[in-house]
Amino acid sequence: MSTHNSSCSFGPDSSPLLHSDLSGALSRRDFLIRNGVGIGGLSLAALFGINPFDLNAAVANPMGPLAPKAPHFPAKAKAIIQIFAGGAPSTVDTWDPKPELVKYNGQKIPGYEGPALGSPFKFEKTGKSGVEVSEIFPEIGKHIDDIAVIRSLFAEIPDHGIAAKMLMTGSAQLPKPSLGSWMVYGLGSVNQNMPGFITLGGDSTFRQSAFLPGIYQGCNVNYDPNASLSTILANIRSEFSSLDRQRRQIDLAEQMNHLHAAQLQKDAQLEARIQAFEIAFKMQTEATDAFDVSKEPQAIRDKYELGGGGMGMGGKNPVGTKLLVARRLVERGVRFVQVATGGWDTHSDIGNTVKRAAQGIDGPAGALLQDLKDRGLLDSTLVIWGGEFGRTVTAGGGAGAPGRDHNGKAMVSWMAGGGVKGGQAYGATDEFGGRSVENKMHVHDLHATILALMGFDHTKLIYNYNGRPFRLTDNFGNVAKELIA
Repeated sequence: MSTHNSSCSFGPDSSPLLHSDLSGALSRRDFLIRNGVGIGGLSLAALFGINPFDLNAAVANPMGPLAPKAPHFPAKAKAIIQIFAGGAPSTVDTWDPKPELVKYNGQKIPGYEGPALGSPFKFEKTGKSGVEVSEIFPEIGKHIDDIAVIRSLFAEIPDHGIAAKMLMTGSAQLPKPSLGSWMVYGLGSVNQNMPGFITLGGDSTFRQSAFLPGIYQGCNVNYDPNASLSTILANIRSEFSSLDRQRRQIDLAEQMNHLHAAQLQKDAQLEARIQAFEIAFKMQTEATDAFDVSKEPQAIRDKYELGGGGMGMGGKNPVGTKLLVARRLVERGVRFVQVATGGWDTHSDIGNTVKRAAQGIDGPAGALLQDLKDRGLLDSTLVIWGGEFGRTVTAGGGAGAPGRDHNGKAMVSWMAGGGVKGGQAYGATDEFGGRSVENKMHVHDLHATILALMGFDHTKLIYNYNGRPFRLTDNFGNVAKELIA
């Protein structure tokens, strides 16, 4: 399956967009692609009627591919922050208490192979809703009345790569567009000077646009709270050309592209690359401001870095700083921000590994929810947390310090804000927590529900490719209406 993707990546590990090697003979296509040498980026701005010098423009030309669009029906949610808990969190240690599993700890339990491994963590009823929260999440637990915990998710293939791809794109095998790409395709962007979809780390498949036009691909920023902004946002600013000179180069590239399209054919890869350069050109001012967390009050930064415990250099919690950046991006109109976290691959020493993973996200996520609420953004921002599958309720990883192995039959996630009906635990697993049994929720159902929260009928958000209509949920998916306020 061919794709229209174009590279959009910034940071010390990214491939340079704007500084290519011009040695050797170039084809016409290569010349156009590499015409970005020494400039802030190529642009189709004139095509869309956008003045690239107006970096504070709020309204896009309706002809532009990122122009704001209305969803199928009114919805509270306007943006998404997805926190990916890579490694597959254990359900019974995080959000699905199972006293029976604790009761039978070390013993054989019916229907399972191996001895039961009860959770070493206590759960308490929290908030007005009384939803049970593990002791490892004291900060997130403060917001339980805004959170809907989904206890009945399941994954078909408990393999990290395949399950993560399924969670992000709705397909375990074929290259399909990611959730963020579908969001920007359906809603456009309210800020034409920033990408509509930004990832802060994570695998490239998490942000792929596949057969959607490349403009909808996620733009990855290899964010490091200890690195300078010039390093984090490498390749955006030109070291050699003034804005006026960039304007003339952009005009030339545009004219050549017009001639090629009119006299020969449109080239999807060329169009995508030019659009990527266009975004880089317009990001020169606004992106620097968005990623500069030093402009935040120290008290806010401290809250996000709560629980760092030396996780990052200088005692900073890098996950917390990334979530602060995510809030700043949403505040500036970015439609979808994905933050990749990890630490949940807990095959051994469950008491320490799970606690350590939880400490890395509890304070930052709690701070994010409170910060969004304080700024009046929680109602319009859907926050999602979860991993690619779950973990076994029996012991694995060795007798000395047992952990949990892979389990696709029960996984957990939570959502908050953005029209979510908080203060509830949706669905249920069996008495030991190893299998979803009530209101079972496939990843397609999760996607259908997320789209509904964003104002879309998942059966109607489609893109025609290769002679047939495609959608995020393929031919499946049911909306969990109980999760929507």
